[in-house]
Amino acid sequence: MGDTDRPSEAEPTRGEADALDRLDPVVLHHIVNTLGWPDLRPLQRASIPPLMDGEDAVLLAPTAGGKTEAACFPLLSAMAQHRWTGTSVLYLCPLKALLNNLVVRVDTYAQWLGRRAALWHGDTKESQRRRIRTEAPDILLTTPESLEAMLIGVKTDHARLLGGVRAVVVDEVHAFAGDDRGWHMLAVLERLERVTGRPIQRVGLSATVGNPDQLLHWLQGAKAGDRTGRVVAPDVHLPPTGAEAEHGEQTAEAPSRRPAGEVELDFVGSLDNAAKLIAALHRGEKRLVFCDSRRQVEELGAALRAREVTVFLSHASLSVDERTRSEQAFAEARDCVIVSTSTLELGIDVGDLDRVIQIDSPASVASFLQRIGRTGRRAGSVRNCLFLTTRKDTLLQAAGLLLLWSRGWVEPVVPPPEPRHLVAQQLLAVTLQQHKLGDQLWEQQWNGLAPFDRSAAPILRHLTEEGFLDNDGGMLFVGPEAERRFGKRHFIELTASFTAPPQFTVLSGRTEIGRTDPSVLTEERPGPRRLLLGGRSWQVTYIDWLRKRVFVEPADGGGVAKWMSGGIVGLSYALTRAMREVLLGADPPVSLTRRAEACLTEQRESDGPDTVHPGGTLVTRVGSDVRWWTWAGYRANATLAATLQPVTDPLQRPTDCWLRLREDLTPADWRTARQNIGENLVLPDVDPRAVRGLKFSAALPERLAVATVAARLADFESARKVLSEPVRLQASSEPA
Repeated sequence: MGDTDRPSEAEPTRGEADALDRLDPVVLHHIVNTLGWPDLRPLQRASIPPLMDGEDAVLLAPTAGGKTEAACFPLLSAMAQHRWTGTSVLYLCPLKALLNNLVVRVDTYAQWLGRRAALWHGDTKESQRRRIRTEAPDILLTTPESLEAMLIGVKTDHARLLGGVRAVVVDEVHAFAGDDRGWHMLAVLERLERVTGRPIQRVGLSATVGNPDQLLHWLQGAKAGDRTGRVVAPDVHLPPTGAEAEHGEQTAEAPSRRPAGEVELDFVGSLDNAAKLIAALHRGEKRLVFCDSRRQVEELGAALRAREVTVFLSHASLSVDERTRSEQAFAEARDCVIVSTSTLELGIDVGDLDRVIQIDSPASVASFLQRIGRTGRRAGSVRNCLFLTTRKDTLLQAAGLLLLWSRGWVEPVVPPPEPRHLVAQQLLAVTLQQHKLGDQLWEQQWNGLAPFDRSAAPILRHLTEEGFLDNDGGMLFVGPEAERRFGKRHFIELTASFTAPPQFTVLSGRTEIGRTDPSVLTEERPGPRRLLLGGRSWQVTYIDWLRKRVFVEPADGGGVAKWMSGGIVGLSYALTRAMREVLLGADPPVSLTRRAEACLTEQRESDGPDTVHPGGTLVTRVGSDVRWWTWAGYRANATLAATLQPVTDPLQRPTDCWLRLREDLTPADWRTARQNIGENLVLPDVDPRAVRGLKFSAALPERLAVATVAARLADFESARKVLSEPVRLQASSEPA
């Protein structure tokens, strides 16, 4: 159910019918008479008993699978049945745009029972926040960062506003769990339970993930072992589990099975060629095009506009107003294209789509499932995606990804290890919230949730020694160093667990267009300085360096789009190994164009013999360039480079597919290095710039900050798997 879909009219079983009877009669009346639904979807029926019984749950369904209703209908019924008052349900989302998209729908359902939903995030006006403080809504839609701000802010009586919370819904829970924002959210929920004085029911909504049981256990937090909960997924074929799921392995006997949907893989050779094809194909249809960088979005948008295609853009560096205008116009139009980064991957409604087009390849099967799930919502239509790859390596990546998808495999969601920087952040935040904190009782604030427990004592000691916290008679207070580093605008910087790179705001008159990377303003280029933003070129007329503002006026062309990437992005072991399978001859069971087939054939014939071998990994030598083709992914290769330092090039940056070895390497050196490893794998080396990119790293001892980044660069399990395989030294035909 959800955005536009109506449920099927399948006859419910006796147990399911009984579940429907548990819904509040008013809710059931409106489902039938206001929404006109003849029945609920299986997920929506199956979620009623556990949610109304107060159990924790993770609800799994494809995009537009009706997860919001599956959570809202039972919780509203429980709200009425148990006479909850005040703000009793929180609805957390990772994106403000998703909250904006949901609030009207959730409020409509709440009003059936005379209840109210309201919105609070970074863009919410102070007048609206004042109303929420004085007239608490029954459901509050917000982000974990805004929830943290409510707890530590001086304007909000958090005990009065949040003390009656009974349940929290976490939308797109997988997006939180795989990121530091998940650790931050879990810590804030534990602190909220201290405010309410009772356990809070936790309900996660997610698309298909590779490890739903572990995701539920993670969401349950500190007392997971004492809480009841279940995964509800009647609409979903759950992917393989266990060691094979971790690495995407499939035995030779396991058949590929092509999931429902029309998928085509093409090779077009350039972004400009992709624009030509999009402009020529599917006229009269509404098309959503995904790119995996803001720069690609801008360049493709400009190329489509030059071909007189009605085009709209969406990415994180466009202003809120610009993105909202684009998304609304796109939702109402027909013959048009919207080009987006992953900002439109999550559940934001952009209307009834005809087609999804992917430029190059996403980095995960989970991401692809979200994107293809944007289509096929109309009766009689099917889910579809056209891949337009612009380079040989992205064609190979897309083919590997589709091979994994065809097997029903999805990545497990794994929280980032050792979030010590967030432990430091939480110690400061909870001291702000409480105003003072006992130096022996501080760990109780998170109910024993690791790593926010007694193991954090060295971090607390560092914060005190460095002046982030003051200790006066056994009580901790916020110290001068915390005020200096994080105290601006009422400690607003302390509420966000992620670091946004510095950007300049771009203004045309008084209208904000978006933000650009400062390097576009400083690098030397001939001629007038021009930017590409919103799919249009702009000429810079004035730069306010102090306030980080750029004033522009429209230009005919020649604009440049550029943003610094947010840290190291590498491919996983599973995806890189699937790419190796493609080079060895495996084809994904999708439609391949003649261009794609020809390019893959060329890669297999020209690159294959020098990069892959069916019997194990390969070491090749071309002049002084010696490479070990592991096909293990970035993190495993970084681990192997550190572990095999006697034979690896110390100046290299590992890639997804290979490592550079020393040019004077001999087979004897190689065997000796391998024999000396034993079980002692080594954490990767850490670039100091990577430590600076770790938010709140300034509040950690340097050695702990380095150890945190190193742990996140490592993949010991995949590295061990590679080390267990035969290695063939191409220069000598003998296996090593």
